[in-house]
Parts: sequence; C-alpha cells; structure tokens
Amino acid sequence: MIKEDLQKQIEFIKEIDKIKYIRRRTKLFNSDRNENDAEHSWHLALMAMVLSKYADDEIDLCKVIKMVLIHDIVEIDAGDTFIYDENKNHENTAEELKSAKRIFGILPEKQAAEFIELWTEFEDGISNEAKFARSMDRLEPLLQNTSNNGGTWKEFGVKYETVYEKKKAIRNGSKELWEFAENLLNDSVKKGILTK
Repeated sequence: MIKEDLQKQIEFIKEIDKIKYIRRRTKLFNSDRNENDAEHSWHLALMAMVLSKYADDEIDLCKVIKMVLIHDIVEIDAGDTFIYDENKNHENTAEELKSAKRIFGILPEKQAAEFIELWTEFEDGISNEAKFARSMDRLEPLLQNTSNNGGTWKEFGVKYETVYEKKKAIRNGSKELWEFAENLLNDSVKKGILTK
C-alpha cells in the first residue's frame, strides 16, 4: 500500500504538469513560438545559478531556485496575466493565493505550508532571495523581447516608459544587472524596437 504522503506528492506532481500548457505572451529567444510557464521557470532557475554572483546581497541560491520554480504554478488556476495588461493588474495575488492554497494544498501539510511560504515570500519581494528571484523574472522577458526585434512590446504597442517601470524591479536584486538591463532598454529605443 502506498503511504499517504507519497500519494499526495504523486498527485501534486501530476497536477503541476498542467503548467506546461500555460502559454506566456513572450516568445522564445529568436523565435515566434510562445514560451510556456514550465520553460520560463526552468530558465529562471538556470539564470539564477549562472547570475547569482551579481546579487547585491548574500542569498541562499537553493531558496532562490525553489522560488522561481514554483512562483508561476498558481497560474494553473489563475492563468497568466500579461505584465503589460492595461485591464487587469499583474499583481493579482488574491486570486493567485487561492490557487496556491489549492495546488500546494495537495501536498502533505508540512510541505504545503513550506511551498505557500516560499510563494508568498516571492510575491512580497522583501527578502534578499525574493528580490533576486524577481530580478530574474523581469530580466528573462527583457532578453527575449530584445532578441525578437521588440517581440511583445511591438505586438502590443507597449511603450518605453511602461517597460522601464516594470523592469526597474531588477535593481532591487542586482544593481549591476539593472545597469545591464537599462542599457538594453536604451539600445532598444535607439534601434527602434521600443518606442518612447
């Protein structure tokens, strides 16, 4: 007979497979195919590993990786809200918290509490780990859009000021990565792939 905790963990593993079907607005690097949430989360985990030395403050890299791997699981229920959506606020945490409680609640109680705590910490963006994890979350689509000649910026008519306002969260986790990102934004304007 399968132990109760293991049964719950297997059910959770099956449930989170749905994240592979959540399409994001951004497209893969140099591609016209939309990225899915699983690809996004995996990419952020690798980015965190590669770029961790640029964190402004000391971080627990393992915790950052956990955060970026689970941060979008809530979109299984809540859906992906486009960061530049003018009708729906991207910070829809009430709806996402309900989703977090349902999905992580599939796990054994102690593990569920740990995942909800990690997810909430990421959303709050206060700890060193959350700041750096959120930097990765904002940097990846910036890199994608610049590789795609403006990508979703052009597709949805998003202006420089709006992009700048959303991307400046990068500086909360890494001033050096923000300097890099800010230069990319300014270069994008010069190249005409982002308009003021």
